[in-house]
Amino acid sequence: MKIKMITLFITALLTVNLQTSAQESTDTLLKNAQAIAKKEGKAIFIKFEASWCGWCHKMTKDMKAETTKKFFADNYVMLPVVVKESKDKKHLENPGSDLLLKKYNGDTAGLPFWVVLDADLKVITNSYDANGNSLGAPGSAEEVTVFIEKIKKSAKKVTASDIENITNQFVMKK
Repeated sequence: MKIKMITLFITALLTVNLQTSAQESTDTLLKNAQAIAKKEGKAIFIKFEASWCGWCHKMTKDMKAETTKKFFADNYVMLPVVVKESKDKKHLENPGSDLLLKKYNGDTAGLPFWVVLDADLKVITNSYDANGNSLGAPGSAEEVTVFIEKIKKSAKKVTASDIENITNQFVMKK
């Protein structure tokens, strides 16, 4: 009986420990992304997101769509960072995500907020437009046009077909 209780206690303790530290830290994520970016000659696309954020899910869906996923995979090391979760889902956050978001001046922006870094971790572009408003998940034709201009600054190669595919996927249909 004692052995069963001890085993149950240890299992419960390990389960709680895994739930509180299951996510990788932003330092680890960024270090791994940088190694891949240097090896493959890609930029790093950090997308700050949360489970409750519908726009975050839309952007992920748009980037992983059949017509756009190859473009993003060929040009970027995609790095989703979970931040700003509700109290009951804080365990989903990547440790250090709040600090990383603040470092890239996204702490006052809505989600998703994104930033594109070169392989040396220098900022190439971010989700702020010329007026200082965050594009978040671009959905209007105007937002997608700005998004594409930012993509052109950071991708290795952007073809007319890529632009058409991104536009068709991201612009919300009315």
